[in-house]
Amino acid sequence: MTNASDDVSEGLHRQIAFLGIGNMGLPMARRLCEAGHAPQVWNRTHAKTDALVPLGARAHPSASSAVSGADIVLCMLENGPAVEEVLFAQGVAAAMKPGALFIDMASIKPREARDHAARLGALGVAHLDAPVSGGTGGAEAGSLVIMVGGKAADFERALSILQVFGRATHVGSHGAGQLTKLANQMIVGITIGAVAEALLFAAKGGADMAKVKEAITGGFADSRVLQMHGQRMVDRDFVTQARFALQHKDMRNALQTAEEIGFEAPITGLFEQLYADGMKHGLSDLDHSGLFVELASRNGMN
Repeated sequence: MTNASDDVSEGLHRQIAFLGIGNMGLPMARRLCEAGHAPQVWNRTHAKTDALVPLGARAHPSASSAVSGADIVLCMLENGPAVEEVLFAQGVAAAMKPGALFIDMASIKPREARDHAARLGALGVAHLDAPVSGGTGGAEAGSLVIMVGGKAADFERALSILQVFGRATHVGSHGAGQLTKLANQMIVGITIGAVAEALLFAAKGGADMAKVKEAITGGFADSRVLQMHGQRMVDRDFVTQARFALQHKDMRNALQTAEEIGFEAPITGLFEQLYADGMKHGLSDLDHSGLFVELASRNGMN
């Protein structure tokens, strides 16, 4: 039987590639370096990899060269089409060695994850879909929640690497990680809207929004969304941690997936429309808690 130190030692001897050094990818790749790995890194904008080189990472000019010889490839791109392009148009799938493991940590549609898994499997490459929740703060702190779909054996061999980023849970077969992430985003997006509407309702009636938040803390209405995003609403602080546009994308993907599986999701549908209206009104680059701005505008409370 192996222990945790054995797992860490084994992990350090595996070659890792990391594709996508953006707002989330940069702190995640940095944590790999700090854990003793020397990942091969690539980003479409090459300059974004510069900060990792002094930490031991090796920057590559192309995604396909970054994955050459890698045992595990981690991918943090923006959406399904971006993952598809990098895998199958830019040659990553063909460049990966048989037996390697591709871990897609982007938030994409479950059917896209299942398709990628099947196509990679035909090439002898294993696949996990492992989207995350926790935003840039969680990426920096190593406290991300990671929802993993794929074969249990592949999850076990990836676990020591995933634990560098946070807490990983195997939730089922290919696509189940993405399905879980969509469920997570449904709850987050809907709850942000509920908190915003409730606080604005109280303020419109003459109550102090900050005191309302304080009063309901600890009761059944309490939540991390109330604590974190409710405070941001009180402070009118919508500097981006998780982009409004990405929250809308996830709500839209949830509705499309619901239609595919024959599930009616009327609450998600309502909030997807609210986020869509916010996008039309120029809120796309705000934090997703910026739904407050859309609801405030509807009530003449800007």
